[in-house]
Amino acid sequence: MPSDSPLATLPIPASAPTSALFTPKLITILRESYSAADLRSDVLAGLTVAVVALPLSMAIAIASNAPPERGLYAAIIGGFFVSLLGGTRFQIGGPAGAFIVLVAACVERHGLDGMLLAVIMSGVILVAAGFLKLGTYIKFIPYPVTVGFTAGIATIIFASQIGEALGLAGREPAALLPKLQAIVQGLPHAQAGALFVAALTVGLIVLLGRLRPHWPNFLIALVVSSVAVAALGWQIDTIGTQFGGIAAALPSPSVHVAGFPGLLSLLPDAFAFALLGSIESLLSATVADGMTGRRHRSNCELVAQGVANVFSGLFGCLPVTGAIARTATNIRAGARGPIAGIAHSLFLLLFMLVAAPVARFIPLAALAGVLAMVAWNMFEKRAFATLLSASRSDAAVLLATFLLTIFRDVTTGIVIGFGASMLLFMARMSKTIGIEHVPLVAEDEPDNGARTRYDAALAADPMRVVFRLSGAFFFGTASTVASVLDRIAERPKTFILDFAAVPFLDSSAAVTIDAFSRKAARQGVTFVITGASAPVRDILAAHGLAQTGVRFERTIAEALAST
Repeated sequence: MPSDSPLATLPIPASAPTSALFTPKLITILRESYSAADLRSDVLAGLTVAVVALPLSMAIAIASNAPPERGLYAAIIGGFFVSLLGGTRFQIGGPAGAFIVLVAACVERHGLDGMLLAVIMSGVILVAAGFLKLGTYIKFIPYPVTVGFTAGIATIIFASQIGEALGLAGREPAALLPKLQAIVQGLPHAQAGALFVAALTVGLIVLLGRLRPHWPNFLIALVVSSVAVAALGWQIDTIGTQFGGIAAALPSPSVHVAGFPGLLSLLPDAFAFALLGSIESLLSATVADGMTGRRHRSNCELVAQGVANVFSGLFGCLPVTGAIARTATNIRAGARGPIAGIAHSLFLLLFMLVAAPVARFIPLAALAGVLAMVAWNMFEKRAFATLLSASRSDAAVLLATFLLTIFRDVTTGIVIGFGASMLLFMARMSKTIGIEHVPLVAEDEPDNGARTRYDAALAADPMRVVFRLSGAFFFGTASTVASVLDRIAERPKTFILDFAAVPFLDSSAAVTIDAFSRKAARQGVTFVITGASAPVRDILAAHGLAQTGVRFERTIAEALAST
């Protein structure tokens, strides 16, 4: 059975060779019975995705303050390596709308060459993260954080396209409020033609999406808008007037050389690219798993994303990641494996070589309409509303991430949102720990003299006290348990603490028990721990609990029989 089949629900065992964790899915499908019919399905799916990716790649590049061909390069080069080396069957790599804010800010600070070097550095970070097996932990980003930063990015993207849709000349400030202020001040100079083209593009995308959902609505909308501008002779900005067209060939690989201070200044941007790229790619892979019943290899995927970004930077491209919408399109188009992603890159290269002269007629207002729809689709409106009403803690994390992403930056939004989510989670978990006194006689049994040996042993010596812990025992709950133990009024000869319902504990919890055991030893109380699992006993022993004379027994009954 293939390792990623729907029935293979268990992870690769720890005894499996490490190489199995990093085997690209391309090799996996080639080892299977990959047929000519599978190849035909992948080629057709690749063509479908390439048609979708063509306008998006150029629009994302322009919105990122980069020439439009940089987006095409990223989809071609990055997409090729993501599919060649990736840990998912269906992932489509390329430039993503989520990167627009980060890339635009990096270009503004360090120029295009600095941004490309940051992309290469982010690729190295991603490769290291993959080989360190950090992909397992990146998947633990809380859902409110994901929805919050995605909505924040979508809001910024939408705002950044208002000026283009109105035909306003000049570059706007990167910050949201100054940007909106500049747009308001420029309203008297807005061009009705540009606004009409943007509205036409949005209208066609929405209409075709509803009436003909399988048609490439983004590309059709761009073509119709471009023909309309040319036919009406409107003088509005196009790719040709703004950028002089796009190149009809891939550039030669090169790298901008920077000294140590330059690399150090680019490190925050590189980490931001790597963090967002890893989250987006693994989120896309998870969505693909849900659509197909397959399982992806998260660390293999991170390595592939890293290699793709290294080559993307070398060839002058934007950062790349897994694109959720394009990956979903790939699956719906009938893809069978990674060859569909490779075919998508080759088709894009062919389109660029053949249609580069035509691209210069595409209006920037039409691309603004495309990105406005991308932003609208990125903003998970139903999930956002649900989280706002679900609980106060989820709403707080969502809004903190959303607002910080808008008014600060994406990295700060993710880090603060994640930290707030963890603090609130620990606060909730601290209320789940239980510590209760075990009665001498079971509450549902009458005291009629027919006691069990267990109850008789308890009754024989009232100076033996039994308490039971239940729930996760970690640093968030350690203080609660410590305060309860300190308030126990009885000072028996024997104190039994049952750990049978404690699934795990950490060092803070172990220190709490150690402190109590030392206090019990000073007062001459025999301290017995029962029901502790082997990992729990190992952690307690590692903190010197055995040195205080604590005894370990398997059950409460055995502890009572031996004291």
